[in-house]
Amino acid sequence: MRKTYMIAAAALMIGGGLGFGMAQWTAPANESNAASTKSDKREILYWVAPMDPNFKRDEPGKSPMGMDLVPVYADEAQGGDNASALRINASVVNNLGVRTASATVANLPREVETVGFVAMDENKTAHVHVRTAGWVEKLHRKAIGEQVKKGELIFELYSPELVNAQTEYLQALRLKQEGLIRASKERLMALGMTTGQIADLKKSGSVDRLIEVRAPQDGMIAELSIGEGMYVQPAKTVFSLTDLSTIWVMVDVFEGQSDWVKEGDMAVMQLPFLPGENWEGTVDYVYPMVDAKSRTVRARLVFPNPDGRLKPNMYGEVSIKAAPEENVLTIPREALIRTGKTDRVILSLAQGRFRPAEVVAGRESGDRVAILRGLEAGEEVVTSGQFLIDSEASINASFLRMLDEYDETRTTSMQHEGHDMGPAEMPVHHGMGTVNAISGKTVNLSHDPIESLGWPTMTMDMQVAPDVDLSMFEAGDRMHFQIRKTPEGPFVIIMAMKM
Repeated sequence: MRKTYMIAAAALMIGGGLGFGMAQWTAPANESNAASTKSDKREILYWVAPMDPNFKRDEPGKSPMGMDLVPVYADEAQGGDNASALRINASVVNNLGVRTASATVANLPREVETVGFVAMDENKTAHVHVRTAGWVEKLHRKAIGEQVKKGELIFELYSPELVNAQTEYLQALRLKQEGLIRASKERLMALGMTTGQIADLKKSGSVDRLIEVRAPQDGMIAELSIGEGMYVQPAKTVFSLTDLSTIWVMVDVFEGQSDWVKEGDMAVMQLPFLPGENWEGTVDYVYPMVDAKSRTVRARLVFPNPDGRLKPNMYGEVSIKAAPEENVLTIPREALIRTGKTDRVILSLAQGRFRPAEVVAGRESGDRVAILRGLEAGEEVVTSGQFLIDSEASINASFLRMLDEYDETRTTSMQHEGHDMGPAEMPVHHGMGTVNAISGKTVNLSHDPIESLGWPTMTMDMQVAPDVDLSMFEAGDRMHFQIRKTPEGPFVIIMAMKM
């Protein structure tokens, strides 16, 4: 009964759900006799079961599942892994749109994506205090945000102390006592009078009751804390001016990326309400502390702002162009297959053969991803159609081992009867669908017809295996998936790939 059931399952896979892969595997098997007659042209090393490469024989025959053994040729078995490679007819490769690319050593760009907030350039900000207590008699600029020019009159101050100091200076001039003149002049300067105002006082010979306070630079009034008639003291900032011809943008960088960012690096900023426009600036300073709560490092960027369109407290999306990482082995990002537990690629071998390779993936940048281990420069990886190849080849033992689904007792169980089919041996079905929503390990899919199950187009919730990573998917994405029936009854997604 066991043998009959397994033969029926194999026939079902060949005829329906696994037509693509099995057609390619069985094609060489059907030609096994012809191949054996041509052994003088191609040396046959041994024969293997299509469903289990560990079942080997020295001559043609049948596998425990009743399938013809497949020859392994010397020119194909360059390594143990190549023996279990999947062979696909060239016309099928073309129909599937299989494309390949080489693993190359290159400089991998490093970009830091973050959000920044516009702030005033404190190097171009001036805070004005009075040097003596008094009253604001006349206020000529009364609104925050007004633009003023250097030397423009802001307010006039009445200070009894300053009036007395002027009187002392004029008296010293009349007495022509140099020491007294020098001391009284220094006192006037200490109280806030400029050299020009002192010269005017000397020329006029009369005390100025009101002292004019003028803007020390061009800029916008960023702070104004006085009004007419108010009493002011030296400790209080009466107004602040800031020059907005350049602005700061403050950003927070994750500590794992903070070492990439250096002073002088170029930065590009986009504002969400002005799509399509870019502002270019540079990294001015990287702060030396890590924020204990957010685990980020703050950086200060400087952007030119000649037209004043960038205003304090705006926010934008910032990309910092850090120095690239040099001499890194990279592949196209679409070539990488992520399963949640491991990462792998499909290697393109000679003569239409394909084989999986488990890799350790590193950082992604743009359309490239770094490979830390598992590949060598020059090896060809599949960048399009690899999911179909990987799905079919998952029957092969080398793929099952990589997915931690390989059972070392599989070969033994193939040779015995009377055992029920375990969960790992349940047929795998493939489908395409559109993601509608994701909630934990449940995904709502609108899937295309699944011929191997006789399912029409449907929208349904499907459970996802714990090791399947859904973080790459969003609503509206196309998903290529594998499903397998569980012992409890429902189908579960055991592999998912974004298309």
